[in-house]
Amino acid sequence: MKPTIITLALLMLFAVNGYAQDSYSIKGLAVDTAEKKSLFNTSIMVISAKDSVLQKFTRAGADGSFAIKNLSHGKFIAVMSYPGYADYSEDITLDDKSPVHDFGKVGMTLKARLLQDVIVKARAIPIKIKGDTTEFNAKAYVIQPNDRVEDLIKQFPGIEVDKDGKITAQGKTIEKVLVDGEEFFGDDPTLVTKNLRADMVDKVQLYDKKSDQATFTGIDDGQKTKTLNIKLKEDKKTGYFGKVEAGTGTRDFYQGQGMFNSFTAKQKFSAYGIASNTGKIGLGWQDRQKYGESNVQVDDNGGINMFFSGDNSGLDSFNGSYDGRGIPKAYNGGLHYDTKWNGDKQSLNTNYKIGRLDVNGTSNNLTQNNLPGGQINTNENQSFKNSIFRHKLDLNYTIKLDTASTLKIFADGTFKNAKTSTDFSRIGRRGPAGNDTLLNASTRTINNDEQSRLFNASLAYTHKFQKKGRTISATFNTSINDEKSEGFLKSAATYYNTKTGAIDSLVRIDQLKSDAIKNNVFSSNIAYTEPLSKKLSLMLNYSINTNNGSADKRSFNNTGASYTVLDTAFSNFFTLNQLSNLVGLSLNFKGIKQSFNIGNRVSDVSFKQINEFTGNTFKRHFLNWNPNANYSYNFSQQRSLYASYWGNTQQPSIDQIQPVRVNTDPLNIFLGNQSLTPSFSNRFSISFYDYKVLSDQYINFSVSYNFTSNQIINSSETDAAGKSITRYVNLSDKTPNGYNFWGSYGRKIGFWDLSAGLNVNGNASNSYSYNNNVLNKGSNANYSVQLSLNKYVKDKFDFWVNAGPSYSISKSTLQMFGNSNGRGFSTSGGASVYLPFKFKLSGDVDYTYTAPTATFGSDLRRTIVNANISKSFFKANALKLMVSGNDLLNQNVGFNRNAYGNMITQNTYTTIQRYFMFTVTWDFNHMGGATAAAK
Repeated sequence: MKPTIITLALLMLFAVNGYAQDSYSIKGLAVDTAEKKSLFNTSIMVISAKDSVLQKFTRAGADGSFAIKNLSHGKFIAVMSYPGYADYSEDITLDDKSPVHDFGKVGMTLKARLLQDVIVKARAIPIKIKGDTTEFNAKAYVIQPNDRVEDLIKQFPGIEVDKDGKITAQGKTIEKVLVDGEEFFGDDPTLVTKNLRADMVDKVQLYDKKSDQATFTGIDDGQKTKTLNIKLKEDKKTGYFGKVEAGTGTRDFYQGQGMFNSFTAKQKFSAYGIASNTGKIGLGWQDRQKYGESNVQVDDNGGINMFFSGDNSGLDSFNGSYDGRGIPKAYNGGLHYDTKWNGDKQSLNTNYKIGRLDVNGTSNNLTQNNLPGGQINTNENQSFKNSIFRHKLDLNYTIKLDTASTLKIFADGTFKNAKTSTDFSRIGRRGPAGNDTLLNASTRTINNDEQSRLFNASLAYTHKFQKKGRTISATFNTSINDEKSEGFLKSAATYYNTKTGAIDSLVRIDQLKSDAIKNNVFSSNIAYTEPLSKKLSLMLNYSINTNNGSADKRSFNNTGASYTVLDTAFSNFFTLNQLSNLVGLSLNFKGIKQSFNIGNRVSDVSFKQINEFTGNTFKRHFLNWNPNANYSYNFSQQRSLYASYWGNTQQPSIDQIQPVRVNTDPLNIFLGNQSLTPSFSNRFSISFYDYKVLSDQYINFSVSYNFTSNQIINSSETDAAGKSITRYVNLSDKTPNGYNFWGSYGRKIGFWDLSAGLNVNGNASNSYSYNNNVLNKGSNANYSVQLSLNKYVKDKFDFWVNAGPSYSISKSTLQMFGNSNGRGFSTSGGASVYLPFKFKLSGDVDYTYTAPTATFGSDLRRTIVNANISKSFFKANALKLMVSGNDLLNQNVGFNRNAYGNMITQNTYTTIQRYFMFTVTWDFNHMGGATAAAK
């Protein structure tokens, strides 16, 4: 009883204390100075005088009265505004002597009545709305010496930054960060936010960036990118700054980074270098080759380009990305330079990047293949060593020929050398109905050495006529891809008698494989817009595309002394000539609040494929249809509704058509089908967005639905020994479909000044495949709910937390008992505390739970904890020492489960686990005459 009484007493004490701390308030009456009439709906804001952060907000009632309660003590600025009237501001202090501030009647003055000798002094307003752009004034927020842009934008309402630097604004992910409207080392957001100094920033603009074509023509094509534009202060555009970081850790982990930036009014030069084996593989290497990585690419104009690719040789390839699988070693560097001259009529933006990435590791795959009358379970282990070296140079030159015409020239060249080496061992067994009978066992060793050279160039011309809305634009593009690779395949597959368990057969392969792939592509597009009225316009475009390519893929058997005997069954040499013509027409309506676009693009495509070994020629001719429509309605500057429809003809890829056999996996053989016909996909979507700046509340949701007619699907024949032969067929009597939805809601919780959010995600799909001539329907769905809370108090503390459940559904009509429905739960969070003497303590935790399923009987529980403590030195915090611990509980295990069609797979892999590191960071700054260095 006594502890209970003490507890109640303490709770009452805290409650009284809490009430006392938040019992301050203001009140008053807003009226017209001259007419003394009440001003209904007048905006009243209370802003902290220390850091200009918005504390509370309300609107005046019908009689002009207003009141704001539950304020804390301190010094504030009260700002009152009403359309057509001059803003009224007053400094106030709330304390125990004056807990309530009564403004009485506040006289608001019409701007038209202001006398010329009246001087209105404006304070730094934190947020302004300019059309569809939200602008944050950096002067209204508190920053410390050596803070980065990331530290600044954390304070903006509606913007969140997670531990990896990912930025979410108003419920949407920021995909692009510009500096004074220009790309900086490409468009990787974290490169700017983590390295650019906050004290250089004047304004930060948040908006939806339209495509270049939509920006030029004024016709919305539905392509928008959530963008932040960092506008620098004029006196901070000259000077230099940068940082150097070096860290050494246990278990031979290390990381180092250096960056130098030199800015003038018209020029920017930057350089960086990085070396690390902690998963930090680069500052912003997100470039991907435009050609050669896929067999089919749909261009921006709705046309279709088919490409030969080295990926279908069967040998492994490595694209140079790191997704957490294995242990990486990265060495990257880059240079950036941009300049403007001739009165800003000409500009040049160029980048050079060079780097090497090695990734070594192991993985295990457990797969359940549902078949008519049973299932086959496989257990495969892999050991891999991947390496890539590449460098790339690109430049973008723009010249304004006159006030109405602009010419842009872009070019880039890439060299890539990728090496892979993988060892496989696999065992296949009959499923529960087969009593775990051994079917097959195999081992494989595959290595490959690939060299690629890629070149892309484009020229774009735009011209606006005197008549508003009448424009013409022309673009011309060319690309060259030259790829060569050579590697070895050594495998042994053993097949067992399912009744006796004895070996039925043993198949060995020992081959040298060489590939030579070339693609030369040319494309062009001419677009013309004609205004039919002030709100209605017409767009017409025409494009012509050519593609000439060749693929020479050869396999040589080992004769004992050398690889000289050509295996014609697994060798082929094809050439391809393709020509396509496209015509597009769209009608566009643009009103004050709503816009509508409807159109169609039709492409006539013909290609000729020649088998250079046999002389046989294969020709195809087809039409691609790409109807589309979109509608948007802007209720206000921060509330909008958008709906769209997209239709797309999908042609079979070359790999699906041509009869190329690959033997790198003897248990899974794929065959081509020249009788394939095109499929057609339809996609409908609708999204709604609403954001209130002052209350920091957003509602955002989107829903989409898609279905495909005549889809190309897999048809597999699996024999008693577990060997599968797969070909592609059209599905004529069923329609695969799917949907997904996403919604989020967030706002400030005023009493605690917390940012809270709720995210709901879901997707589901129905897919089909033939297995031993039986049609299987696979139904898959994933649903999740996440609740988030975060709070940021400058120089005191910050924290964030996300948590919520998930549920996945996997059904297969072939084997209902083999379904893999499962639940899960995940939570992540982090916090930082600013301690005396410039110490800072930070940490984060990530917990994942995956429940057992009918297929996989074990669960997974993983808790990853990271923490660090740092100490800053000197006035500008130029020097920082840090001790950090990664995965303190040593529970980081690579894990992934997925299901599609009749296949259910679980993958586990090696990844980075516990280590400790000591890091030294030195920042230097000499911008606009201000020097920050170690003193």
